[in-house]
Amino acid sequence: MLRRLPILQLRKKSLIRGTVLALVSLWVSFRLSGFPEVHICLWLIAPFLITCAATWDTTRCLQKRWSFYHGGVILLIYVDLMILLMISFLLIAPFSGVLL
Repeated sequence: MLRRLPILQLRKKSLIRGTVLALVSLWVSFRLSGFPEVHICLWLIAPFLITCAATWDTTRCLQKRWSFYHGGVILLIYVDLMILLMISFLLIAPFSGVLL
């Protein structure tokens, strides 16, 4: 029964899979970094790479012609990019000494 779910089939396009993966990896990165007292944690590279894969999965859903669906996919890509920026900040900021 689980094999028939389109969310679990990597060959099929799925907006839900990409969005959920990105949001879960943001939550995991908050937990790993010890937010709000951010500390050095190299394990944040894994959620960063998972979010990169989720962004790629979301971009697969783009269509060639513009429609409201296409606009929604672009919005979700922007959300994924903001998540990537936040995870990279949590990864790099403790090394810079900005957060003392």
